[in-house]
Amino acid sequence: MAGLNVSIAFFFLVVGVCQVLRWLSKRFLSPGPYGCLARELAGSLQLCTSCLELRMLVEIGPWGGGFGLDVVLTLLFLLFTVHGASFDGASANPTVTLQEFLLVESNLASTTAKLLAQGVGTGMGWAVTKLYWSWELTHFHLIQNLIVSECSSSIRTALHHAAFAEGTCSFLFHLVLLKLHSSHTMYRVPALAATVTFLTYTAGPFTGAFFNPALATVTTFHCSGNSFWDYVQVYWLGPLAGMLAALLLYQGNIPRLFQKNLLYSQKSKYKIPKARVMAHLEGEEPQRKRKGEKSTSEPR
Repeated sequence: MAGLNVSIAFFFLVVGVCQVLRWLSKRFLSPGPYGCLARELAGSLQLCTSCLELRMLVEIGPWGGGFGLDVVLTLLFLLFTVHGASFDGASANPTVTLQEFLLVESNLASTTAKLLAQGVGTGMGWAVTKLYWSWELTHFHLIQNLIVSECSSSIRTALHHAAFAEGTCSFLFHLVLLKLHSSHTMYRVPALAATVTFLTYTAGPFTGAFFNPALATVTTFHCSGNSFWDYVQVYWLGPLAGMLAALLLYQGNIPRLFQKNLLYSQKSKYKIPKARVMAHLEGEEPQRKRKGEKSTSEPR
């Protein structure tokens, strides 16, 4: 359990450092684009370091530390709850950033800048985690240093099944994200954390359940067992297709590409109560009768 306690302390340290970065960005940077980029970089750094350490516990913990999957899933839920509460509007996920662009919530320049910030943040997270592992504070990290150069691919099923699994995870995640977009943070954060935990438990044995292209790139693209194009299909194209499908199902269209609703009929925004319509029709009926009587009484 000593190794697990060191990892938990590392999680707290990472969140604290990233919170300091966010506080400094608010204090010294303008609240516009520079502050947004700083939040994305800090969020990606926080997410990458936490997920890499957690992934190490998943691979080594059961036989090296004696704890089961329930401990890892509990940590995953708590970590994503903390991430959702502390990210301050950052997504740290390229597919979420692209979704905002397709919803016309951001322009091309800011979207590109966010994607670059996420790439830099995850790269920094990978470098920081490797440095932390090199200190070998626990036997977990000693084992991790021995196997890190010979890591194997996270794809443990057929390629099309893996792409479908990542796409389905992304589809469900983005569908929940869209549904809870306007909900209060107190409800949205634990709901998203529970969704991520469930998807990781379900699809983790097959692909690692990343459904985050930036995180998957720094975590598994350098591992042997699959080609670069295989990884692109599973971890880039799969989550992108899942996001597009979720957006199309939820919105009925993709606002950035076309305005016409392809799935749902357009209804009037203002509905007239049925009672008012009936009263209006009953009021018109006597007037029609009087007009009819006048027209028959007039000489021809």
